[in-house]
Amino acid sequence: MMKIEKVDLFLTSMKLVQPFRTHQETVTDRESILIKVTDDTGHSGWGEVVAFSSPWYTEETIETAWHMLTEFFIPTILEQEWTSPREVNETLLHWKRNHMAKAGIEMAIWDLFAKRAGISLSEYIGGVLKEVKAGVVVSMDSPERMLNTIENRINEGYERIKVKIDPANDYQMLKVIRDSYPDIALLVDANSAYSLKDAERLKKLDSLNLLMIEQPLAADDIVEHAELQRGLLTPVCLDESIVSLQDARNAVKLGSCKVISIKIGRVGGLANAIDIHDLCAEHEIPVWCGGMLETGISRAFHIALATLPNFTIPGDLSASSRYWEKDVIIPEVVVEDGKVKVPEGPGIGFKVDEPFVEQITKRKATYHSK
Repeated sequence: MMKIEKVDLFLTSMKLVQPFRTHQETVTDRESILIKVTDDTGHSGWGEVVAFSSPWYTEETIETAWHMLTEFFIPTILEQEWTSPREVNETLLHWKRNHMAKAGIEMAIWDLFAKRAGISLSEYIGGVLKEVKAGVVVSMDSPERMLNTIENRINEGYERIKVKIDPANDYQMLKVIRDSYPDIALLVDANSAYSLKDAERLKKLDSLNLLMIEQPLAADDIVEHAELQRGLLTPVCLDESIVSLQDARNAVKLGSCKVISIKIGRVGGLANAIDIHDLCAEHEIPVWCGGMLETGISRAFHIALATLPNFTIPGDLSASSRYWEKDVIIPEVVVEDGKVKVPEGPGIGFKVDEPFVEQITKRKATYHSK
């Protein structure tokens, strides 16, 4: 049995090395909630809430997550004893949705359990890889600048490039990229910019040999994606539509996609992420780890998750320097020859730079068990 004695919250803000643009939002400063849990033996684990400052990606925001954590989730965590991190997910099901807030506190407890066991998080969850392939996201910009960015990322060793698209920036832009780089693994992310009325427009992308089209239709849709997938050669990948294991089951049953992106925050925690991985493996649907412009803490969890055997597509596991002048972890995440080495130390395998966390903290709160 394990008792959580203290929970520390840090609402942080860091400026991105360069703005991140989609058709929905441009992010320049990234707020996060970093969570530190400490048990009755003095061991600590870290997690991260990856909601954005405004509800453009999901309905959650940093402020709603702070509210749910302080008013509901943390009191529950402190009043119980735990024998497994999976119990956290089961207990928090009492409250509806708020997946990113749930994931943040659950992740910290997974890290804590792995540290108490004296093994890496990867080993603790049954990971099999010692290094994972890294992909990178290129945000919207002029074709010239995007080509320059892609060239830089390829020179850095990235094997898979993801490009954001919308109806104003799709085929012509992608044709320029494909003509310049005929052999790169290229996927596109629409962040729900299209509807079924655009089916013929999306079919035109079949000629570009894309790895996949990520989330072309509505963020809460599974049914229309199935209709779209039947008419496309290019695999559809679902992202925002999959926020639970049941969503994944429904998508598999309906044939809504041929690939699923898994983000721990989006699906409500590491336990759910593992279960979705296992379901997809059973049905021979490949998965990959999406990114959330997160700090090294959340990225460390995704590195560990990507060591499970059905993560066969390079994920959004970029180097820390891709996003930050300085990350919150030591050492920072580094991509070498297109791969990230999986840390072997206990838990997430990185040390959190707590003095730096204090420097970037806008609001802090500490809660103790009674």
